[in-house]
Amino acid sequence: MPIYIEKKPEKLISEDGTRIDGRKPDEMRPISMEVGVLERADGSAYIEWGKNRIVVAVYGPREVHPRHLALPDRALVRCRYNMAPFSTRERKRPGPDRRSIELSKVIKEALIPAIIVEKFPYTTIDVFIEVLRSDAGTRIAGITAAALALADAGIPMRDLVTGVTVGRVGDFIVLDVGHEEDQFGDSDMPVAILPRTKEITLLQMDGTMTPEQFEKALDMAMKACEKIYQMQLEALKKKYVEIEKEVLGGRENVS
Repeated sequence: MPIYIEKKPEKLISEDGTRIDGRKPDEMRPISMEVGVLERADGSAYIEWGKNRIVVAVYGPREVHPRHLALPDRALVRCRYNMAPFSTRERKRPGPDRRSIELSKVIKEALIPAIIVEKFPYTTIDVFIEVLRSDAGTRIAGITAAALALADAGIPMRDLVTGVTVGRVGDFIVLDVGHEEDQFGDSDMPVAILPRTKEITLLQMDGTMTPEQFEKALDMAMKACEKIYQMQLEALKKKYVEIEKEVLGGRENVS
């Protein structure tokens, strides 16, 4: 099988701040979200973020297997992040690898502060994140969709979890790092928060920034999360508006 080798572009960003995909430094890629996409899951969500395509299923709270893993004071939250073999340009080997195991842990820890786990001792809440197409920022897109799926499952939550990745390309701080910027940029910083309290549940960095650049990047991420949070709320509302229309339409047909 031929190996795909990606070449570094001559320029990731122009002097006037135009990025390789035509966006300005503070512009995000297109985002769309939908909840309730899987009939057999307790809660589910689908997100398109740039060229990322991710589906999330949530099961629980339910009985823990094996039982010795059950916690007496709270629910056990388990998360599996998985990339489909066809999700990347070069076919990915099926099954868990070091990166997917690490991201499963990172995503779980970003979600737990939002879940009122103490309400469900001796149970488990299982979150499955399946990346169908990867295009940079899958952990953040996965967290954003997983929060929607948890809410769709009716699990009590303190808030949704919302995230975005910011980065540095040369002297520019850029929002929602794209594929080429992720591969060849100078720094990227995934951030996830509880929007109402601004509590940070995930903050990682690969690369370097000055203190001033870090402050600017974090402020840019916080403002973007507010916008993404509104998209999450609209996705949840849309489902229940549609259910209400179906119920009312059914009543009209019966009468």
